[in-house]
Amino acid sequence: MIKKEDLPACPVATTVQLIGNKWKLLILRNLLARPWRFNELHKSLEGISQKVLTSHLREMESDGIVKREVYAEVPPRVEYSLSPLGESMRPILNAMQEWGNNYKEGLNKLAAE
Repeated sequence: MIKKEDLPACPVATTVQLIGNKWKLLILRNLLARPWRFNELHKSLEGISQKVLTSHLREMESDGIVKREVYAEVPPRVEYSLSPLGESMRPILNAMQEWGNNYKEGLNKLAAE
């Protein structure tokens, strides 16, 4: 987990440090919908390696954004979901989705002119 003294003074920079890369944002996007198993996540994120996915999930779990639940079954089952802190990022990701859609629409309008 990142220590408070290691976080940037700027709150925007703090957010970027925690979730500001392509893969973490896409992992969050998927986890907003439902809990996922590792292999499901890996298949849904085209181009991500298992090593990078594992690393990002561990970082996000350590930062308190993702929950990892291990079920005592044979074979073992592990599911990843958003923690309450991760769930609090829903409005941020919804705003990003809305902005992206508006941007695409704007580009389409420019191309049609």
